Amino acid sequence: MTSDPFPNTDDTLLDAYSRAVVTTVETVGPAVVRVERDKGGGSGVIFTPDGFVLTNSHVIHGGEGTTRVTLPDGRSMQAESVGEDADTDLAVIRIDGAGSTLPSATLGDSRRVRVGQIAIAIGNPYGFHHSATAGIVSATGRSLRAATGRLMDDVIQTDAALNPGNSGGPLLNSRAEVIGVNTAIIGGAQGICFATAIGSVKATVVELLQHGRVRRARLGIAGENTPLSRRVVRHFDLGIASALRVTAVESGSPAVDAGVQAGDLIIGLDGRPVSGFDDMHRLLSHDRVGKPLEMIVIRRAQRLALTVTPHERA
Repeated sequence: MTSDPFPNTDDTLLDAYSRAVVTTVETVGPAVVRVERDKGGGSGVIFTPDGFVLTNSHVIHGGEGTTRVTLPDGRSMQAESVGEDADTDLAVIRIDGAGSTLPSATLGDSRRVRVGQIAIAIGNPYGFHHSATAGIVSATGRSLRAATGRLMDDVIQTDAALNPGNSGGPLLNSRAEVIGVNTAIIGGAQGICFATAIGSVKATVVELLQHGRVRRARLGIAGENTPLSRRVVRHFDLGIASALRVTAVESGSPAVDAGVQAGDLIIGLDGRPVSGFDDMHRLLSHDRVGKPLEMIVIRRAQRLALTVTPHERA
């Protein structure tokens, strides 16, 4: 008689799944709030006992009047904005007079997120307070275009059902840790939803708490993505098939000081390839403000190395 190589029955596996979801919802649920503005609202998650709340920028941006936060226990309190960043669709608000005893969630680690693992979302879809959905992580490392046009990297794709009102709520793993902040759905799609991965969230939160905004570098150029001819790629031995063509240079900008000219093809910055604006945006992070960087450009038949020192973007 041979032993069963799969000793766990479906019922046992389903019970384990249910326990994981139930435990996570019971643990984090008290920290998930409804965020309300005069023209709508969304969700948020308290991440410190003294009332700091993570949510989406689009949930709190543009409305007039006060922001109110409603806890699952029914308490409703006013909140003030700490800072927001439309480029990552993230915001931090703080509940007024919260004290230091509010329920709070634990922020997880993006590096431990795996495709196929359980993903649990809690929020307020269509005003149905404190609703939970579950699914799996469908993909990691996705890119998503923010409303500002800037590309958001490090986005988690999940099939845990999200609807209007879930925005700003937490995406959780089975250890009751926040692994992402729910940010978008694709209209008409089935089971394709997105959350900003917690690693990127943490970096943005640090900037918002310290400065009230996310600092980014700027060069003062306008440009367009342009394909490179095969002849140019072969001649300069390039590993990219497109570049950023400069169409205009702002007066008094770092680009002017560096000698950048309209018509230049930017193919590299700080030792990294530049195939278009998305690459440039990724490279112009706050730690490059005031730091001299080598910019590689193609100007007519020449490959030039220029030194540019980015300013902080206003």
